[in-house]
Amino acid sequence: MSNSKRKILITSALPYANGDLHLGYMLEAIQTDVWTRFQKAQGHEVTYVCADDAHGASIMLKAAELGKTEEEHIGEIWKRHKKDLEDFRIGIDHYHSTHSEENRARAGSIFKALESAGMITKKEKEQLFDPAKSMFLADRFVKGECPKCHALDQYGDNCEVCGTTYEPNDLINPVSVFSGATPEMKTVEQLYFDLPQKGEFLQTWLDSGSMPAPVANKLREWLKDGLRPWDISREAPYFGFEIPGYPGKYFYVWLDAPIGYMASFEAYCNTEEGKARNLSFDEYWQANSDAELHHVIGKDIINFHGLFWPAMLDVAGYRRPTNIMVHGYVTINGEKMSKSRGTFITARQYLDHFDPDLLRYYFATKLSPHIDDIDLNLEEFAQKMNSDLVGKVVNIASRCAKFINKNFDNKLAVLNDENQTHYNAALEKLPAIQEAFNNFELGKGCRLIMQIADEANRLIDELKPWVTMKEEGGAEITHQTCSLGVRLFRIVMTLLAPMTPSLAQRTAEFFNVAELKWEDLQATDEIQVATFKPLLGRVDIKKLQSSLLSPAEAAAKQKPSKSKSEKKMESKPEVQADAPAAEAVEAPKGNLKPEITIEDFMKLDLRIVKIVDAQPVEGADKLIQVTADIGEGVTKNIFAGMKSAYQPEDLIGRQVLALVNLKPRKMRFGMSEGMMLAAGPGGSDIFLLTPDEGAAAGMNVN
Repeated sequence: MSNSKRKILITSALPYANGDLHLGYMLEAIQTDVWTRFQKAQGHEVTYVCADDAHGASIMLKAAELGKTEEEHIGEIWKRHKKDLEDFRIGIDHYHSTHSEENRARAGSIFKALESAGMITKKEKEQLFDPAKSMFLADRFVKGECPKCHALDQYGDNCEVCGTTYEPNDLINPVSVFSGATPEMKTVEQLYFDLPQKGEFLQTWLDSGSMPAPVANKLREWLKDGLRPWDISREAPYFGFEIPGYPGKYFYVWLDAPIGYMASFEAYCNTEEGKARNLSFDEYWQANSDAELHHVIGKDIINFHGLFWPAMLDVAGYRRPTNIMVHGYVTINGEKMSKSRGTFITARQYLDHFDPDLLRYYFATKLSPHIDDIDLNLEEFAQKMNSDLVGKVVNIASRCAKFINKNFDNKLAVLNDENQTHYNAALEKLPAIQEAFNNFELGKGCRLIMQIADEANRLIDELKPWVTMKEEGGAEITHQTCSLGVRLFRIVMTLLAPMTPSLAQRTAEFFNVAELKWEDLQATDEIQVATFKPLLGRVDIKKLQSSLLSPAEAAAKQKPSKSKSEKKMESKPEVQADAPAAEAVEAPKGNLKPEITIEDFMKLDLRIVKIVDAQPVEGADKLIQVTADIGEGVTKNIFAGMKSAYQPEDLIGRQVLALVNLKPRKMRFGMSEGMMLAAGPGGSDIFLLTPDEGAAAGMNVN
């Protein structure tokens, strides 16, 4: 890996300025911030900008409902968003708004460039009109039945079930989201960006490796189906920027929203801080720029960032993104966030009760370059925080620091050769951790860091400083052991700092430094530490549920579990005394379970999967935690009982047969989402079915 200093501009998608931030958006902000902090820790020059997406008809209507001007409404939302992000320790260098003069000017100049290049066309179209509100309806303000898969309650631009894009008037049985009225059809002249002209460019762009393969493949479907001109104008009344030269017509919000990335960076360049850093707009945005441009977005907006945005940039003479990183949705306890279900959790609701470092770490452990949805399971969240951050990481320092404080004048010893060897073994993991984080494999990076914590705790258990301190001549041994433990704690916390900045700052105070730095990990001299203070408390699951869920949902989660005998009684159906006798069925021979039908068998989704990661499960004798790639960029987390036959590292890269549509099952160690298929009598004789073995068994595994 190159150690040369990189210049990086990174953005997270712009939150809409019409309501409070929720935990779904915080996933994206955390992912962006963790990656940014990690790159800065490596010495790279990174700038993180973002802004409120502040235009659109829904903002206009919400402001009217509140009796405020649109500017007043978005100004109040901007302040709340910025405060939430700051309190979550999201280190955005500049937080702007798309309703800014920088964005107005930049959107206007880009539009004129598109127009000069012959990329803007006009044509009359029939558009839905809300007779109750006397306004034309933008695509997101119409809902109805998808014309392709017939899913209900879909927006007017694309179906969230099958992914098809269409015009609002293609919907079946459309209704206005504002009034519930059935829209009327009216003719209006609209402006279009002639996207089909950029088909060849976009094909090359999708082959450039600038986004995860599953995302590029999804976008190729649009090319295959045929690109269509993109409607970029909206009729008054509309809150946004009027299109230069077209009175009464306004830029569609998705034209000026991504330009907001440029406007935010431009505004930052003109601040005192930006000037002190010698930041230049052209250096980062010119077509031949050597700087990097990374966008972190959700999977619901890949078409805008993966097709329309690069095409616009190319025509206007700007550079293309270096990378587009896409994540899935956030679910709560396995369900979509829902106000009606009481599982819609805002950022401020979380911040009012819990340390943001906890959620930052939890989300980081779940993130990968894949676009899987991420479940915030509150029980797992509490267990993981108490196990990882409290039980493993902070526990290293609390076990060792008291000896250092009480017996050795707060000084860490210079390590002897044996303990230096242990310390160097931890440092040898740094390149693998760097690679994981560079590739947005945050979950993998966290697991590698936890391996250092596990090894530190194992060494402390083995060397037993509480025993050696009581033995004659054991003070030096104890000093060495505890100095090693505290130094390993410093490594772990320095690596965790991008995820847990507040905990890292408290740790820095313990080490009497301003901040934890990678370059300080090589230091072998004596270190003076402060008196150790508790760094982090345990998470109370009942408080977590009662604070974040609705009262009814929290009560359901807190119901006491039934005893085994009660469950056994419930599993036996009651038999009425006068019920007719069931027809006698001969029991299957050979101790077989009841027969199933071919229809039952067809429900099984058996696939050849690739094991992309495998880790031991702490506290489990038989289990290995497997991450299985089941195709199309989707991974499954599977707990497999095969530790007696395989080491985790032996599984990585293997292709095996798995049942991938098994209903997820909550285990003590986490959620298991499938089953790997094997044969053998057990013990060390467990044989995973490979593609060839599956075919030999007569299974269709294609």
